[in-house]
Amino acid sequence: MDSMLRPVEMTRWEGESAQRRQDLLVVEEPLEIRANDLSLVITMRTPGQDDALAVGFLVTEGILRSPDDLYDITQCADPENPDLRNTITVYLPPERIGEDLQTGRQRYASSSCGLCGRATIQMMRAAAEPFATLSPLSAAVIRSLPDRLRAGQRVFERTGGLHAAGLFDRDGRLLFVEEDIGRHNAVDKLIGRALLEGRRSLEETLMMVSGRAGFEIVQKALMARIPVVCSVSAPSSLAADLARETGMVLIGFLRGDTMNIYSGAEYIID
Repeated sequence: MDSMLRPVEMTRWEGESAQRRQDLLVVEEPLEIRANDLSLVITMRTPGQDDALAVGFLVTEGILRSPDDLYDITQCADPENPDLRNTITVYLPPERIGEDLQTGRQRYASSSCGLCGRATIQMMRAAAEPFATLSPLSAAVIRSLPDRLRAGQRVFERTGGLHAAGLFDRDGRLLFVEEDIGRHNAVDKLIGRALLEGRRSLEETLMMVSGRAGFEIVQKALMARIPVVCSVSAPSSLAADLARETGMVLIGFLRGDTMNIYSGAEYIID
């Protein structure tokens, strides 16, 4: 956890009084993700669970489709700054590196926005099958998710500066929770961690995110085969369209006893 935080000096004003104090801020550093010898993306992230972040990114990009294709993961540091572990390489079968990757599609991702733009709903349909009929979901279980996610946010409690993504079973039991300064990174870390810890299928799980549910969040859930996405905030119109067209459950403004169901309302029961 210490690698995720950095103490800084600051001046705090309270009314007409000013005092010098120390505060804890979330660390933000670049990470280059590579597949074999090919550089894919540089993302701004909070250090920690970098292997899970890289694996989750490859899963949600449709590059890594089976745990059996994961050969090895290595991470190296900048020789001039050994404390900054800034390059991670995931080794896959050579055939998983398709022509579209070879032509060079390295991208830069800030921590505040996901890697959207390349994908469209039509491309998502081609990359992932829609979900078949889902089993009913308890409204009481869904309403319990925000509090259970918040209870698992260890770093947020100390800084207030991190997004979180939690993976739950259908009874509302928290399986994994990941935090990052970028909401899309938190989701990739969550998906990657689930795969690295041996979960070969996520089709009986629910995902809860602490921020808004934009298109890239729903797209990542679809690629990882997570059929239910819940958020304390609003989805985007494109996220709702994607959820409806692929048979997912999408819930926003999940707070207390209220929720807005934008897709899959027929699966929610008392």
